[in-house]
Amino acid sequence: MSADLLQTPLHALHLELGAKMVPFAGYAMPVNYPGGIMAEHRQCRESAALFDVSHMGQLRLPDAPAAAAALETLVPADIVDLAVGKQRYTQFTNASGGILDDLMITRREDDLFVVVNAACKADDLRHLQTHIGHRCQIVPLPDRALLALQGPQAVTALQRLNAGVAALTFMTGGHFVLAGVDCFVTRSGYTGEDGFEISVPAEAAVDLARQLLAQPEVKPAGLGARDTLRLEAGLCLYGHDIDTTTSPVEAGLAWSIQKVRRPGGARAGHYPGAATIEKHLAGAAPSKRVGLVGLERVPVREGAVLHDAHGHKLGHVTSGTLAPTVNQPIAMAYVAINHAHPGNEVYADVRGKRLPMRVCAMPFAPHRYQR
Repeated sequence: MSADLLQTPLHALHLELGAKMVPFAGYAMPVNYPGGIMAEHRQCRESAALFDVSHMGQLRLPDAPAAAAALETLVPADIVDLAVGKQRYTQFTNASGGILDDLMITRREDDLFVVVNAACKADDLRHLQTHIGHRCQIVPLPDRALLALQGPQAVTALQRLNAGVAALTFMTGGHFVLAGVDCFVTRSGYTGEDGFEISVPAEAAVDLARQLLAQPEVKPAGLGARDTLRLEAGLCLYGHDIDTTTSPVEAGLAWSIQKVRRPGGARAGHYPGAATIEKHLAGAAPSKRVGLVGLERVPVREGAVLHDAHGHKLGHVTSGTLAPTVNQPIAMAYVAINHAHPGNEVYADVRGKRLPMRVCAMPFAPHRYQR
């Protein structure tokens, strides 16, 4: 592995636990531990799994009211009305309505707390500084690690460290003392399960991780299980299922654009690509992200071209796997809008063989958030 790769504060712990390390977004990250991806996937679905997501970018924007007004010029979501303690998912968009990155924003008492993707964080910081740096401060938080504790038993484990976390509901957050230090905890994650993301000072991350791994419900999990879990949950991975060429509406993320930011709303538009996205909201999107279930037991991977029954190209697969929980091949793909209806059959080209797949509703595995 390249010596140039960055390391998270948990790097030595990953090695101690026997992780297989791989390059990911410029970091050396664990793809799985000795038990394997399937076991880690099931651990998360049945109990609780601990993921290191410290490679992701964490930022704070002080002076929340001013920062929220400024941030709304870069994203299509309602940030101004976000209440203290509430979290929201949105996207940075470009002038043509494509997605530069997707991000999570939490309104805190005095600031906005923002989490962005690892591969995009340098570009995101430049984007923020360039366009709203004159209106608000943008403060990177490289001195903090980020842990994700996910699964139906996550709350049981975490509340032994601080009982207060049980009061959080999905997409809310607050400050809690864990392992003797102030952490910012949100009840959120990217697996479709109940769970928490914990922003912790980097120097305290290993101690907190060890305390969590000492809980009987918790085992470590790597990037491999994180990918199969989020795919079963129907959640997009930036750079795969969404990118600069896909609008939030094509990606099936129109739900993340609140009424107040849509045409006719009090603060409609005035973000990059608004004209295109508003046309897509009105029904003019040329394609749509769909879920696919394989009708033969062969996994269909990212990049596979999709055709109709007559051989006409319809689109391409953006993520695919043999899903551990639903026990069948699943995929996400973009197809022409007239082929996006559930029940439609398409054909994936896999090494010259046409494999039938059926368009289906997502998620593939039910979300189990604590609402």
